[in-house]
Amino acid sequence: MRVALITEGVRPYPQRGTGGWSDRLAEGLHEHDFELYVLAGPGAAAGPRGGRPGVHELALWGRRPAGRLPGALRRRQYARAYEGLVRALVMPGERASFGAGLYRLAALAREDGSLPAFLASAHARRTLERVWRSPGADTSAGQPLVCDVLVGADLLEQCLRPLSAPWYGTGPGGLGAADLCHVVGGGPAALPALVAKQLHGVPFVVTEHGLHLREQYAGYREAPYRWPVRALLLSFFRALTEETYRQAAILTPGSAHDQQWQRRCGADPARTRVVHEGTPAVARAAAGPEPSAPTLVWAGALEPGRDTELMLHAFARVRAGLPAARLVVHGEEAVRGYRAHCEAVAGRLGVADAVEFAGRPESTARAWEGATVIVFSALSQRSPRLLADAMLSGRAVVSTDVGVAREVVGPTGLLVPPRDPQALAAACLALLRDEERRARLGLAGRLRAQERFAVEPVIGAFREIYLELVSQWPAFPAAVGGEAGVQPRPFARPAEYWLADRTGGKGAAGPEAAGADGAEPGEDGPTAVAERPGALAEAV
Repeated sequence: MRVALITEGVRPYPQRGTGGWSDRLAEGLHEHDFELYVLAGPGAAAGPRGGRPGVHELALWGRRPAGRLPGALRRRQYARAYEGLVRALVMPGERASFGAGLYRLAALAREDGSLPAFLASAHARRTLERVWRSPGADTSAGQPLVCDVLVGADLLEQCLRPLSAPWYGTGPGGLGAADLCHVVGGGPAALPALVAKQLHGVPFVVTEHGLHLREQYAGYREAPYRWPVRALLLSFFRALTEETYRQAAILTPGSAHDQQWQRRCGADPARTRVVHEGTPAVARAAAGPEPSAPTLVWAGALEPGRDTELMLHAFARVRAGLPAARLVVHGEEAVRGYRAHCEAVAGRLGVADAVEFAGRPESTARAWEGATVIVFSALSQRSPRLLADAMLSGRAVVSTDVGVAREVVGPTGLLVPPRDPQALAAACLALLRDEERRARLGLAGRLRAQERFAVEPVIGAFREIYLELVSQWPAFPAAVGGEAGVQPRPFARPAEYWLADRTGGKGAAGPEAAGADGAEPGEDGPTAVAERPGALAEAV
């Protein structure tokens, strides 16, 4: 199969990175051909990255791409489409028209490439101002000022930039030539997949290891914009998320906790598969001997949401029952002045001499080695990564029962209510005083994390998902507005190919998958089905 991996790189706010998950997927599914499409930061090129084939970049933020303004007639067409999209964002009764406005803008951009120039023009700003200030518009966040219109128009232009990417079509590097699009991360990264489905009928999968919409809601509370602008942008991301969930063939959240959030945003449970984020750390050796002194290790960003204060209050109770206990706090300050505040709290509680603020560790593995028990005291736990990494150390884990904690830790650790220092202290003391129980829970937690977060099950899950789409999606999707005279390309190989015994490397197949003349299975589909009459039925 030809798979287009679409992801977002680093953007100004909130800052996130792509990581190595896409590379691990492509390496694990070596039988497929992957091309990577990245919405990157300022300075990214629209073509192949650094001359590497199969990697394409588009600058999502920063200075807009060069281009000429559309003529008067085309400008009116752009204005009508843009007005429909803005009305869907600010008019409560017209939210359903978001998709129509989005696809109309994409079609116009494909015809003349003037979308970025129009979105940055005074005509677009006037359209936004007129609709935003019209009767019936939702202005519960405040009436937009002129500065809000200018900032909002600029941000919408950057968010809509993927609509004019040079990635559409059926030629080399075009998304129309792909059998499947795989969106990693959601948000603006889903725009190319939505357009490719609209233009060429290409299905797409969405993988989110931390819901994009939820992160936007959390991040924009401190964004450097006035509330009307924040409300406009959040309305855009909410409408984009709903449209993405509606159009995606399959959604693969990273946890059941995220799956519930997706359902609240309109995701169809029948098209949702929970696939945990695999990590190469499962191969890491367990931590060595415990430290000589009973030590609690806390790790995370130093911010109120992680509730380091709760850990300090609980540790004061632990120290009262076990005077030799120590607490090591690993993490960088995420809110200015919060570390000094926590140090002051430790001083008032009389445990400052037993608390070490160690900063960012050299590695999480080194941090866990210094622990007798690992503790998490957060008010919310959205990502399973740090919990799973701690469990892989083989140390016993205590966590507040929030977010994904119950799903990840399960019966292999101790869960306590949030904001309850007495319960947290009691759980820590119970483990510090019982070496056999610590060892038993630590081993069970390590085995559970290895089973759930190994890379191989993730690769196997996506192999099955791709197969499911190959077997159920039309081989010749109906192209909408495709290039004149261009026949939509079928899947590179039929579904039964992936069920055949394959002994070689990429593209190789066993005798059941290839004909006697050595032809590719995709070239002789009827013969393959005749040789294995149950293969296609199994695929469907």
